[in-house]
Amino acid sequence: MAKKRVVVSFDFDNDRHYRALLNAFAGNPNIDIDFADMTPSEIQSDQVDRIKAVLTTKISQATHMLVIVGEHINAPHRNRAKIGEINWQLWEIKKAVELRKPIIAVKLDRSYSTPALLGQGVTWIHSFNRSALEEVLGN
Repeated sequence: MAKKRVVVSFDFDNDRHYRALLNAFAGNPNIDIDFADMTPSEIQSDQVDRIKAVLTTKISQATHMLVIVGEHINAPHRNRAKIGEINWQLWEIKKAVELRKPIIAVKLDRSYSTPALLGQGVTWIHSFNRSALEEVLGN
């Protein structure tokens, strides 16, 4: 079975510890999942066009997108006018939809609002854990 390449969409300022947990999952030799990094430090740019280009490449190369729905998923970014969406996370989701990437989403808390972009066709995980992710990815 080919290794799954999962790009992760998350709020860097508030939910990066969940991204770190995914790195620990991927460190398990029994898991055939590679989590692609889209964090600002990985991209190393503040230029919106450059960030969009890098994100588009990473999303294009992925087999799936995992969206971590945290408390601030709908919070406006200071550059939202340049981004073209309310924030980077919603731009990433829109790009994944455009590129027809399967989207997996997990809400960190039931009370957090779900972006409208996460409509039909999204596979939901009801708990942020390795076994749930492996099950949905078919590992």
